[in-house]
Amino acid sequence: MNIVIVEDDEKIASFLSKGLKAEGYATVIISDGDDALVTVPAMGSDVDLVLLDLSLPGKDGKAVLTSWRAKKLTWPVIILTARDDTSDKIEGLDAGANDYVTKPFSFSELLARIRAALRASDQSSAKLLQVLDLNLDLMTKVAWRDGMRIDLAPKEWALLELFMRNPNQILSRMQILNHVWDYSFDPGSNIVDVYVGYLRKKINFPGKTELLQTIRGAGYRFLPPQYQSAPTT
Repeated sequence: MNIVIVEDDEKIASFLSKGLKAEGYATVIISDGDDALVTVPAMGSDVDLVLLDLSLPGKDGKAVLTSWRAKKLTWPVIILTARDDTSDKIEGLDAGANDYVTKPFSFSELLARIRAALRASDQSSAKLLQVLDLNLDLMTKVAWRDGMRIDLAPKEWALLELFMRNPNQILSRMQILNHVWDYSFDPGSNIVDVYVGYLRKKINFPGKTELLQTIRGAGYRFLPPQYQSAPTT
């Protein structure tokens, strides 16, 4: 997942970038509104979400966002700003923002808002995920493999969706915990390992490729090494 940080305060931009990278996101920092106006659209499908400050050199954040939306650019945008007046929030949301976070903010809360915005974006743009012979219907929350229906509990399909959207990547237990469970969930819990075990039993069929790997000391990876270049949809 690629997140663009449009922020002219170097300390805030660096803090956000380091925190997001620790959660498994890739980041790009842009510090000028005029630059963001051109550079972000040029990145095309490499953009998954934008964190946008309102007070920027050059064009301000609201003008930048208004221009993006006028061009039918639809990636989710979360405004980060010190402006906390209700009228400012309304103007930002009316300009096309998906959410509005006031500085200073809790990084954990921001992560939760990022996940929510990405989930909403994913749900609106896709109905089916497919990796090798495993399919996940995002509308019915049902998986299919080798013609067999796999019924999933809510946390199981959320976990499977995360793996299928990130094939070949090693996801740490903390990354999985932050994406599938509430950010305040006890990090010392073994809940991730328990649910990965449940999911393995449901998606692994005799004679079929085992799709979930445990990477000792690191976390889990979806797809074994021989399929790391396998196409996905």
